[in-house]
Amino acid sequence: MEDTLVKSNVLKGGEFIIKESRADDTFIPEEFNEEQKMVHQMVKDFRKEAGEKVAKLEHQVELMEQAGELGLLKCHIPEAYGGMPFDTNTNTIISEELGAMGGGFATTVAAHTGIGMLPILYFGTEELKLKYLPKLCSGEWKASYCLTEPGSGSDALSAKTRADLTPDGKYYLLNGQKMWITNAGFSNMLIVFAQIDGDKFTGFIVEKDTPGITLGAEEHKLGIKGSSTRQVFFENVKVPAGNVLGQIGKGHLIAFNALNIGRFKLGVMCMGACKRAISISVKYANERQQFKQSISNFGAIKYKLAEQALRTFALESVSYRISDLLQDKKKALMDSGAAYSEAMLEAAEEYAVECAIAKVYGSEVTDYVVDETVQIHGGYGYSEEYPAAAAYRDARINRIYEGTNEINRLLMVSQLLKRSMKGEIDMVGPAWEVQKELSSMPSFESPEGIYGAERKALGDFKKIILMTAGAAVKMQMDGQMNIKEEQEIVMNVADIMIETFAAESLLLRVEKVAGMSDRKHPQDVYDAMLRVFFNDATSRIQKSATDALASFAEGDLLKTFLMGVKRFTKYLPVNVKNERRKIAAVLIEANDYCF
Repeated sequence: MEDTLVKSNVLKGGEFIIKESRADDTFIPEEFNEEQKMVHQMVKDFRKEAGEKVAKLEHQVELMEQAGELGLLKCHIPEAYGGMPFDTNTNTIISEELGAMGGGFATTVAAHTGIGMLPILYFGTEELKLKYLPKLCSGEWKASYCLTEPGSGSDALSAKTRADLTPDGKYYLLNGQKMWITNAGFSNMLIVFAQIDGDKFTGFIVEKDTPGITLGAEEHKLGIKGSSTRQVFFENVKVPAGNVLGQIGKGHLIAFNALNIGRFKLGVMCMGACKRAISISVKYANERQQFKQSISNFGAIKYKLAEQALRTFALESVSYRISDLLQDKKKALMDSGAAYSEAMLEAAEEYAVECAIAKVYGSEVTDYVVDETVQIHGGYGYSEEYPAAAAYRDARINRIYEGTNEINRLLMVSQLLKRSMKGEIDMVGPAWEVQKELSSMPSFESPEGIYGAERKALGDFKKIILMTAGAAVKMQMDGQMNIKEEQEIVMNVADIMIETFAAESLLLRVEKVAGMSDRKHPQDVYDAMLRVFFNDATSRIQKSATDALASFAEGDLLKTFLMGVKRFTKYLPVNVKNERRKIAAVLIEANDYCF
């Protein structure tokens, strides 16, 4: 199912800030082909059949084996290792539906197929791939990923677990402790990170039944209660020297590269969870009677339903846009002679900034959606007898694992600046053009075209990124501050980047839908989502930029920058009440998430 079409003008990672994208070059869910629709339906059927089992720890192995039988665990692995590779967009469809399962199973399968299997595909020898991947593809074996320790979370490289070579050179002896290990209770194989000789951070494949491995009790967690989470202890565990992953001392490459695609998939799974929560919300709002009518008739509830749908629609636009970028990059690399695994790895590394955006935006949209699902249910939302409470609890972990949202915000900005300093993308030229524009007279011409106002606003959002980040970098170059020590400013810039990427992704999708004769809903509903999003994003970007600039500039310099912020946030106000009611009306009539 690999796609044969590769676009010639695919953006590099982070390049969305300085270049325009075209709707015609953007993949959107409305373009699913028949095979993708069949896969989508197959996973939906699996989700419905699984039912409440997803939230029960005792059913996780059973569900994993069923997923294996359906081929859901091997669709990103080459046939030579027991896989059946689909294109990236089809894999994204699968992740979306698995994310809608909730209850912990989404975490179970994501840990297995992502951070459990990809380190072997990316960094394992041919012998290791042939030995382990077929069992993991079929679901016969389940995988865990052991990185976090009691003293090392975000600072993963400070791990204390040791690996010491035996005198005969045949084995490494592992000693240490790992915590928060997903699937630990039933996994057969562990990806373990340890310090060889105490200072060479290295990855290993460790079989679970190796003597010396013991487990802590199942953790009692706030949510994802169906997922197994335990501590793992290693005491003189003998691991064959041939089970080293990649190069000795280069374990950080395994850990960080596996997390890139994991962050993207998490954002996609969040999108699936959002759709499910909205369906729960609208069904309840239509059924619940107060003051002799359904509460879905009330403006306050219409606002919540519309905003849930709008943010989710934007997240979906972000998800499939990144999915297609990954697909195009992977295909281009393979056409140039790269191996499948190498192409996957390099594509995820290329779009590390976008993958971090997907993770942060997806997890925070989900938090909003499930919170409003509880609110729409009122007191019943706080009861475990209704699904809103579990959805609320399950969602909270998303902002923590695969790198906290704070770490991911810092990462996306540092990666962007690093790519610029290496000359991989040119931010200096565009940033200088923005500085020159600030000293010129503004143009009072009205933007042209049906989406001219949004195109103009989007270009201005990008100028704000260049102005704010450029000013901060100049301050650092002048020795007036160290950006690494100013995390608040970096996170302000990250927030502008996230808003801008989401706004552009939504615009590209709405533009493309406008050209379709078979679109699902009237175009004015899609346009309503676009206008409300740009209206609100303008205010959010204005605040983030103002907060950042006021944190390091003062006097006349600050006044100049704030004039620039005002100049670049001129999107005309929108009647958001009426526009949201258009969106809500479609949901209420469908009695489901229907976009």
